[in-house]
Amino acid sequence: MIIKSVNLETVCGITSRLPENAYPEFAFAGKSNVGKSSLINVLINRKSYARTSAQPGKTQTINYYRITAAPRISAQETSGNEELYFVDLPGYGYAKVSQEIKAKWGKMIEKYLHTSRQLKCIFLLVDIRHDPSANDVTMYQWIIHNGFQPVIVATKADKINRSQLQKHLKAIRMGLNLSAQDILIPFSSQTKQGKEEIYEILKQYLPGQRHPSAGN
Repeated sequence: MIIKSVNLETVCGITSRLPENAYPEFAFAGKSNVGKSSLINVLINRKSYARTSAQPGKTQTINYYRITAAPRISAQETSGNEELYFVDLPGYGYAKVSQEIKAKWGKMIEKYLHTSRQLKCIFLLVDIRHDPSANDVTMYQWIIHNGFQPVIVATKADKINRSQLQKHLKAIRMGLNLSAQDILIPFSSQTKQGKEEIYEILKQYLPGQRHPSAGN
């Protein structure tokens, strides 16, 4: 996939009205400091367009990135341009945020899941170095409850030894109670591992591409 343009088009706070977009939306969820901004920057081929922070819990809005892309057909050819949105959801699980704020963030995310007519796929990010937290399990089950089958992205894959990769992936599958059919992608913002696999999933949901047999 070749990214031709990126624009942070809409930023929605707790009281904002969510936009009604005309193009497919792909949402990214995960706990604070799991690497959502780094993942988005890799996917859009920008070093720091999505703002990263050493301070967990800083993302307190739903950010809509409008993207123009040309899905790749072969090494030499691409198809026509496609328009889509990456939707960066607020991080969860940050201990220093008050329960009141956490509840408001939860309502924001729930409102988005319930009202978006263009949401095609949710990517749930977890840290590959650790077993899924209680918050990760809750978010996974919540997404399922809302009628979506999330793609699990195990971030920071460069932080573990390759010999330990399958062990950590197995722990994530067990911790989230994933089935053999559930998609789990190891990802590294440093080595770009997993980037092409995520692109392939995005392409399946774009109007001009082959659609998956199941899902929205």
